[in-house]
Amino acid sequence: MTSTTGTTPRTWSPVVCAGTGAVAVGALLALAAALGYRTGLLGLGMSFTVLRWGALISAGAAGIALIATVWATFRRLHWQNVAAGLVAAALGAVCYMVPAGQQALARSVPPIHDITTDTDDPPAFVAILPLRADAPNPPEYDPAVAEQQREGYPDLRSVMLDAPPAEAFSQALAAAGAMGWELVAEDAAAGRIEATDTTFWYGFKDDVVIRVRGDGAGSRIDVRSKSRVGRSDVGANAERIRKYAARLAGD
Repeated sequence: MTSTTGTTPRTWSPVVCAGTGAVAVGALLALAAALGYRTGLLGLGMSFTVLRWGALISAGAAGIALIATVWATFRRLHWQNVAAGLVAAALGAVCYMVPAGQQALARSVPPIHDITTDTDDPPAFVAILPLRADAPNPPEYDPAVAEQQREGYPDLRSVMLDAPPAEAFSQALAAAGAMGWELVAEDAAAGRIEATDTTFWYGFKDDVVIRVRGDGAGSRIDVRSKSRVGRSDVGANAERIRKYAARLAGD
């Protein structure tokens, strides 16, 4: 299809169209992987397989789109070919880099999914137990992961507050609410707060328990965050605890 608008005929390059179409396929596969899992149509393993294929197709498509952009520029084709090629190359790169980055991060952290600030006496889940009844990962803490956590996340430690337990509990509860978590239970007498955090893309549910205890004139707050599914959490639970601790400390 052509147009007399401008000095160059408005024609679409087949190579640009092919690259753009392949990028669209890769992006749709990435979307289908997440939606398929969230709706129960795909198991976690199959979802990750679809995601990997989407990433690989996106990488190849980005390369094709980039080559097409250079070709369209040298051939002085209509500017729409150059613009479409650049957009397709950028989108393809993003669709590849996001899952690739997650894989690289997974390889850089311990393959564990239960993180706590107190590996000797981790806070225990109570009210959340029924919600984890069908979860592949059991609610009990496995002492075998403690050494891996200490090596991978040596910065995680209890939060000390210069406040009595009752006041510290209120601060801990307010900080949990500010994190946007779904509050499951709060027990001021036991010094325990339980909540669930749902991840944005896949909808993974990770459970959090916060324990407040007196420590001299102040209070000690310990946090535990555990995924319901998956062997490795890609560092998500540790990062969640860091953000909560920073908010609690007022940083």
